[in-house]
Amino acid sequence: MLGSASVAPRARGRERERGRERTLRIALRPPDALLLGAAAFLVAIGLVMVFSASSVTAYASYHDNAFYLKRQLAYLGAGIVFGYLAYRIDYRKLRALAPGTVILAVVLLVLTLIPHVGFATGGARRWLGFHALSFQPSEFAKLALVLFLAAKLAQLGEGVLSLSKGVAPAFFVTFLLAVPIFLEPDMGTASLLIFTAFAMIFVAGARFEHLVMVTLALLPAVAVAVGSSAYKRARVFAFLNPWKDAQNTGFHIVQSLLALGSGGVIGLGLGASRQKYFYLPEAHTDFIFAVLGEELGLLGGLVVIALFVLFAVRAITLAQKAPDRFGMMLALGCTFLIVIQAFINIGVVTGSWPVTGVPLPFISFGGTSLVVSLVAVGLIANVGRCRALP
Repeated sequence: MLGSASVAPRARGRERERGRERTLRIALRPPDALLLGAAAFLVAIGLVMVFSASSVTAYASYHDNAFYLKRQLAYLGAGIVFGYLAYRIDYRKLRALAPGTVILAVVLLVLTLIPHVGFATGGARRWLGFHALSFQPSEFAKLALVLFLAAKLAQLGEGVLSLSKGVAPAFFVTFLLAVPIFLEPDMGTASLLIFTAFAMIFVAGARFEHLVMVTLALLPAVAVAVGSSAYKRARVFAFLNPWKDAQNTGFHIVQSLLALGSGGVIGLGLGASRQKYFYLPEAHTDFIFAVLGEELGLLGGLVVIALFVLFAVRAITLAQKAPDRFGMMLALGCTFLIVIQAFINIGVVTGSWPVTGVPLPFISFGGTSLVVSLVAVGLIANVGRCRALP
């Protein structure tokens, strides 16, 4: 009797909260200038660095120094359109779409793994479409996960304190999306989904001991998955001591560190990178921060980090002022996606994180990544411009 009596008020409280959100009236503010300004500066830096880092490779492959810059500008145009649509829509309507987006993401990820349906580049099967018009379903899966968790955690309310009814279902969907991404293989994006889920569930109020239990349950599976693959083992060992095999498994990290060291405090000058001359792999994508550090030095790197910190502070501030729980969790989830990915990428480039193949948001060359990042900015700005009316 006491148990049912204690559960009933919480259930009524959740129902009142859902009813309040359904009847919530919202007034609109102007978009947050600091948030959009930080994102715009990062995109502008990205365009400059994509041209600089890719010019040698682009000329060698296509006889056009600006080949990758032109494609990035086209992706930027698409990203601005989709980002603006994400900003203008009533974000509360997205809540009903959450289950469908997860189902669609799972279907696309499974299709990616099927030979002759998804296509492979560099030993990884991550794309659908054609080489000229392709996209990565894993990028869409990131937004699908954030939308689902935002809706689920808003619905749960205090129910997130329950392991079986709160934390477990949220992580089940996370792993449903992360596992096929891991099989592509794409350890970086799979780990990013898990880190984002942990962050969202933690700030939603989950018990710390429940998160520890999930972590302990996950560790053996991760150890087996990494240990059973020679490729994944090599990446971990290279991270621990890249100089031991500097010409093979540690090549990426060693060349990245050489680029950063060559840049010093003020850099060699824009366009003066030596490592982009076929020494540093993926110079315009995953390791673009190394070229930035070589050309613009420690000061240039600190400016980029400061812009990501400013973006994070403004986005979290806007999320805290959201008129409803769904809006708060949606804005926080989009923030975690961008900021966690940024610092994983910077960690890889500086040798403080295993090589994972995660691009630097707004800056690395990559169409789907840029579009998804700008949609996430649009959703954060959307939530940030709304306030509840009495």
